[in-house]
Amino acid sequence: MKVTVVGAGAVGASCAEYIAMKNFASEVVLLDIKEGYAEGKAMDLMQTASLNGFDTKITGSTSDYSKTAGSDIAVITSGIPRKPGMTREELIGINAGIVKTVATSLIEHSPNVTIIVVSNPMDTMTYLVHKSTGLPKNKIIGMGGALDSARFKYRLAEALEAPISDVDGMVIGGHSDTGMVPLIRHATRNSVKVSEFLSEEKMNWVVEETKVGGATLTKLLGTSAWYAPGAAVSGLVQAIACDQKKMFPCSTFLEGEYDLDDICIGVPVILGKDGIEKIVEIELSDAEKAKMQESAEGVKKTNGLLDV
Repeated sequence: MKVTVVGAGAVGASCAEYIAMKNFASEVVLLDIKEGYAEGKAMDLMQTASLNGFDTKITGSTSDYSKTAGSDIAVITSGIPRKPGMTREELIGINAGIVKTVATSLIEHSPNVTIIVVSNPMDTMTYLVHKSTGLPKNKIIGMGGALDSARFKYRLAEALEAPISDVDGMVIGGHSDTGMVPLIRHATRNSVKVSEFLSEEKMNWVVEETKVGGATLTKLLGTSAWYAPGAAVSGLVQAIACDQKKMFPCSTFLEGEYDLDDICIGVPVILGKDGIEKIVEIELSDAEKAKMQESAEGVKKTNGLLDV
């Protein structure tokens, strides 16, 4: 099992570290455009192998996609964050060019690869990979819902004053502050609905805190988070690599499911050796359907800025 991670920044390196520590992959390739950066990160990580007890080989490469040949799974974290004074159109234009080039280069050397997109705006970049490559839709996955759901569960556990292992919940919709749809009505503590424990006001607090989870961290850190995103990616990679048939909310291409078409957006899916093996359609309330439609409209508006 060979996994490539494109982009050796904080998220990419964190992703590689978690994958290696779980010890299910034979090799992880870190790739970056900055000279020597991926090689240095790989060497640093390999020097933890004896300390952390893993045998996964981690190698680094500067822009040499031949080193990624034969990858079963590839993760794209490449792209730039939005800078002061930069318009959304400019950000999307730059990141779309990067993601398209990366995806094409990966497929050239690994035609059967499954691609996990992390680059932002994530739902739109996932849609771009669909439109610009010949990969089947089950082989293209956007990582957003897994991270958002982890943040949802963190806030639920905090509100419930419960251990995180007691809590379950899921976030669907677009991977943005306004697009997320935390399914508070379905959230449980050890199979009991959280509405049995929390007031309406507290549940609304959990939902709103979840939606600004990324922005909250950016404000505190001065940059985007990396531990939880890296862990979320490693969870998806492991589910595919180990054929776990686990359910995660992921951004996937919809063709009528949830009454949505020609869009990549977060919905529950089953992940296994073939990537997305099934899209799970759950029953939504009228309010949840309305929020999902509103989220989809936002994603489609952003998609309209793509040159595809």
